[in-house]
Amino acid sequence: MSERASSITSPTETDDPPTGEQHADESATTQDSRAESDTEQEPVTTGAQSVIRALENAGVEYAFGVQGGAIMPVYDALYDSDIYHVTMAHEQGAAHAADAYGIVSGEPGICLATSGPGATNLVTGIADADMDSDPMLALTGQVPREFVGNDAFQETDTTGVTTPITKDNTFSDDPDTVGSDVSEAFALAREGRPGPTLVDLPKDVTKADTDHEPDDPKVPDTYEVQERADPEIVEQAARRIENSSKPALLLGGGVIKGEASEACREFAIEHEIPVITTMPGIGSFPEDHELSMEMAGMHGTGYANMAVTHCDTLIGIGTRFDDRLTGGIETFAPDAELIHVDIDPAEISKNIHADYPLIGDAETVVTQLAEEMETSPQATKWRAQCQQWKSDYSMAYAAPEDRPVQPEFVVEALDEATSDRAVVTTGVGQHQMWACQYWTYTEPRTWVSSHGLGTMGYGLPSAIGARIAADDDQEVVCIDGDGSFLMTLQGLSVAVRENLDITVVVLNNEYIGMVRQWQDAFFEGRHAASEYNWMPEFDKLAEAFGAQGFRIDEYDEVADTIEAAIDYDGPSVIDAHIDPQANVYPMVPSGGDNGQFALAEDQL
Repeated sequence: MSERASSITSPTETDDPPTGEQHADESATTQDSRAESDTEQEPVTTGAQSVIRALENAGVEYAFGVQGGAIMPVYDALYDSDIYHVTMAHEQGAAHAADAYGIVSGEPGICLATSGPGATNLVTGIADADMDSDPMLALTGQVPREFVGNDAFQETDTTGVTTPITKDNTFSDDPDTVGSDVSEAFALAREGRPGPTLVDLPKDVTKADTDHEPDDPKVPDTYEVQERADPEIVEQAARRIENSSKPALLLGGGVIKGEASEACREFAIEHEIPVITTMPGIGSFPEDHELSMEMAGMHGTGYANMAVTHCDTLIGIGTRFDDRLTGGIETFAPDAELIHVDIDPAEISKNIHADYPLIGDAETVVTQLAEEMETSPQATKWRAQCQQWKSDYSMAYAAPEDRPVQPEFVVEALDEATSDRAVVTTGVGQHQMWACQYWTYTEPRTWVSSHGLGTMGYGLPSAIGARIAADDDQEVVCIDGDGSFLMTLQGLSVAVRENLDITVVVLNNEYIGMVRQWQDAFFEGRHAASEYNWMPEFDKLAEAFGAQGFRIDEYDEVADTIEAAIDYDGPSVIDAHIDPQANVYPMVPSGGDNGQFALAEDQL
């Protein structure tokens, strides 16, 4: 085996994949050197080489994927590239890792898979990225063109399957243009409202001869994005904010993706406006600031939901007002006039009517509003009311000694043991909500989760992508549930092979916990297919993979175990056995009134 092959499949202690500031610095250096040495590049001779050249020209450093027959020519070209390939244990994991890489880095993550089952295994991850507007490029192998439509071995209509869940997809049928197709797909994934794109690559196209160099990554001339909002509506919105007595900012995931967090922080602090976030917007505003009301919605804080319900002006930025945020549309912010900032015109008034529609880039439009503001709203009593709600609906919890360990206690202990810049990834379920509620987020791109699609199994593979994208001094912690972790735990083999410093904490209640909670509340406690008392011992299973395993059963084990796991240089897994009856509150029943949130089951 050559040295290059060894460095891809089994990095040594001195050949680990660079992360964080190291890879950021190397990225700039690499792109500069490529720009200086374009004339020295080996000429493209095949479609596959053109595909890889397109990625290199875009500054791609990492890719996540699984080999296979139809994608093999592309991997053969990748063999000679400086792009570092992380071989995943399952294609779904490759998509989630690429997704998380895009969330943390801000640049599209790259995933590769072969035709047929390889491509269809990517579908969940692509749909996840689509729902959350995450930048990602999927490259899929396809059977040779002459076999397309003949039900050939491992053939699937990949573009047909993925059209509803991609921002753009392309069946690339010409070796002379295949590289440019990839370049354009990369550009589309990150421009405007980000999202996943896909290029399907027939094997005969990637094997075919070509001397065509790919175009630089740029969007088509027909693709237009409105950056600045209508000045007249900006002026009207500014006057509305100034005259408001109960204003509230609602920051969504688009704030982070649009690099508008700092502009929103400055606007909120300058005008002393309370700030609420959606779940994807977590980290866009520091939750330790007195103006922060934290997350609203189904499992948002009581005080955030009260602020939404009683405000008279709601400034929604980069949010699509999905049902998990709004509850019943007719009861959402019933007394408020809505200022809606979004780069995608399709989101304006889609779910909630916008009185002041501001279409444009989040940072640009917030800057427009800031420049138009002549005075701050007179809202002293409103801010006092918001602080009172914080006191009235505190997120404090009981931790009785005669009950098993409470999950909130574990999450808070993890938060305390890590830096403010630590990156948190999760699967989906109760553990995800506890991670939202009991970790204090102060920076953008430190919260990585599956929001719109709600994909169990997202936590571990996303931690792999996040670890590679994060700075060296950022811890990466995956807070998972036992059911969610079981779905993709084969990713531990990847974390061990790549020697990735990831701490996984499994909040183990031997249930699909959120399902069990709903069954108790709405299905008379009939636990159909939600009891998971056949779970393995995750600490021992981690050690079988070559990771470090830990277990928590008692409160007095929590702090020391977490410290040991975080200090371990490599992947570690804590099997934290928590109270199986612990529930997530506050809770707004599906379609309910955010202002009528329940704090206990008997209030549902």
